[in-house]
Amino acid sequence: MPPRPRPPRPAAPPNTPGQSSALDSDTETRILNAARVVFIRRGTAGARMQEIAAEAGVNQALVHYYFGSKDELAERVFMEAVSRLAPLVAALLNPLATLEQMVERFVTAYIDTVRHTPFLPAYMMAEAHQHPERLNKLMQKAVGTVPANVASVAIARLDQVIVERVAAGTMRAIPARQLLINVLSMVIMPFVARPVLLLALGLDDQGFDDFLDERRRELPAFILNALRP
Repeated sequence: MPPRPRPPRPAAPPNTPGQSSALDSDTETRILNAARVVFIRRGTAGARMQEIAAEAGVNQALVHYYFGSKDELAERVFMEAVSRLAPLVAALLNPLATLEQMVERFVTAYIDTVRHTPFLPAYMMAEAHQHPERLNKLMQKAVGTVPANVASVAIARLDQVIVERVAAGTMRAIPARQLLINVLSMVIMPFVARPVLLLALGLDDQGFDDFLDERRRELPAFILNALRP
């Protein structure tokens, strides 16, 4: 079945900043930022364009003018965020990388990426719970293949490294998927638990950023030490 043609973009509402490219860009950014907040709060299934418009401080007609539909807006938010995660895949799939390099590059790439898109982990969890079929579709579009295929290749590469290191007596045995999930859990947790950490550790925004710098330095060594025989 041929793809359904995209409906024409509606005309700009009167008395909007559509005549200025600078204002256009500012309004679009405000809507995207508001959408991230609402998608985390509601998931895309429960989000409403009216709520996104209110969060952005614009009228609903402007949201439709810039993005057409909620599905188009959700896809834009997701694709922009996931496109930043390419270095994570590269860190795991590099055939020349050592285990130390894989761990350090993965941790560094994740923290450096998500600190600029901190909504991403909570957004993906909300989608996974509320609209899993949409998450799978968007992930497939973002990476160009079925997400499970990427995970399978990454686990196979990691398993190869583990077998070699265990045989050399420099690492204890651990299933590759368990190691991958352990690392993912430790890099994701501070972003998902950010409000709790701010309260528990007495941090402000700058303090949390400093905390991420500290974790970026400390976490690779912690993971590698835990793998010693």
